[in-house]
Amino acid sequence: MADLTFSCVDVAPLRHAAAPALLFRLHIEENSGERLHALALRCQIRIETARRRYDDAETQALTGLFGAGPPHPIQFATVSAMVPGFAGAADVDLTVPCTYDLEVASGNYFSSLRDGVIPLDLLFSGTVFGLGPHGLRVEQVPWHLEARYRLPVTTWRELIDLYFPGTAWLRLDRSTVDALARYRRDRAIPTADAAITSLLAGGAP
Repeated sequence: MADLTFSCVDVAPLRHAAAPALLFRLHIEENSGERLHALALRCQIRIETARRRYDDAETQALTGLFGAGPPHPIQFATVSAMVPGFAGAADVDLTVPCTYDLEVASGNYFSSLRDGVIPLDLLFSGTVFGLGPHGLRVEQVPWHLEARYRLPVTTWRELIDLYFPGTAWLRLDRSTVDALARYRRDRAIPTADAAITSLLAGGAP
């Protein structure tokens, strides 16, 4: 039976991709001495929000996400990767797509932080393919295997500045978008950003 341990050794922005993503570098060790034929890996990434402190500005920004209650874990992503055969240890990259939609819990949480780290739990599952005396052997990755990583907020900021310099995304109801378009048209306002600025300044709807 395979004896696996996982660690996350680095996370960095993925550059020159079609959409923003973080590249998670995993280190996998097989401790029984067996050579694995392949590993079909699944990784659930969860933000453990209670494992860091928040200053007053961050606490206020997170009120809409957590309400008056304590911080609760937030699901960030679930990704998969096929790891080629190895013996002893292997490094593998996981590409994790990211959103900057402020209506999505993870995007809202990330954008509310000013500095420090984002505490992540990586929970592993999947299928191990081994080569035994009677041919191919298949077993499941134990559900208890996990790793932790403290993602610097600066890494997240670097990713967002790379793909969305100076901007943010906000999901709106279709009727709101239509009303905003009418407001722009009636007042010859060139952009949605300028229209919202006008409304915030007290412009008549």
